[in-house]
Amino acid sequence: MSAPQFSFEFYPPKTPEGAIHLQNVQQQLALLNPEFFSVTFGAGGSTRDKTFETVIDIQKHGIAAAPHLSCVASTKENIRSILNDYKQHGISKIVALRGDLPSGTMSAGEFRYANELVDFIRAETGDYFDIHVAAYPEVHPQAANGAEDFKNFKRKVDAGANAAVTQYFYNAEAYFHFVEQCEKGGITIPIVAGIMPITQYSQLFRFSEMCGADIPRWLRKRLESFGDNREAIQEFGLDVVSRLCQQLLDGGAPSLHFYTMNQAAPSLAILKNLTLRT
Repeated sequence: MSAPQFSFEFYPPKTPEGAIHLQNVQQQLALLNPEFFSVTFGAGGSTRDKTFETVIDIQKHGIAAAPHLSCVASTKENIRSILNDYKQHGISKIVALRGDLPSGTMSAGEFRYANELVDFIRAETGDYFDIHVAAYPEVHPQAANGAEDFKNFKRKVDAGANAAVTQYFYNAEAYFHFVEQCEKGGITIPIVAGIMPITQYSQLFRFSEMCGADIPRWLRKRLESFGDNREAIQEFGLDVVSRLCQQLLDGGAPSLHFYTMNQAAPSLAILKNLTLRT
């Protein structure tokens, strides 16, 4: 049995102090020999330059970098330019997403859905890029139903995706059911489990409302019971998410992808808790 892989997501820092902090975070997580570090792409490409700078800095330090690319407000011309820039710098991983339409934006751009973006990347660059796409074990919040959501996911796979990273979740059965659905549907790419450490309840609740991730009632009620006791929330959250990760790995998840919020300590604490076969 091969050792599980780990990867970590960052967002581009907005200040020089944030950049220094993120470099420290990267150095700590790099000791775990991660598969890659991914870097988000702001709504409508609003962080394009900072995403590029962060990705290049990661690559310079010997860890594979996987920049996000979003359909929203993108054109074939600017996506082609971005792909060429990444190729010139030796970047060979991409996370291709539809993305969320930023407030006040009238046009979604030339790509409506992520499968169109994946198809374009393949047409432009062949097999050069290792392409990850998003998956939603608990169903995309804007999908008409679970069946339609799965059809949309399969379109991305058929367009040429190499792997999928899930939205975060706290119900392992949702992940296992989704993987089983993929197997029955002839989808054989790795389904990487997305993991969100729990450090603040209000922040987690806000994120989950936006992205459609379910916080089970029992978990929500326990977190609410701690009130403003952040230390208790973090201790409880560490135990819950560590157990979730172990359950996923024991059940065959090929990799875990941590949504770090540019912090190293929560992910490191979870990984320290896991009983791993190396």
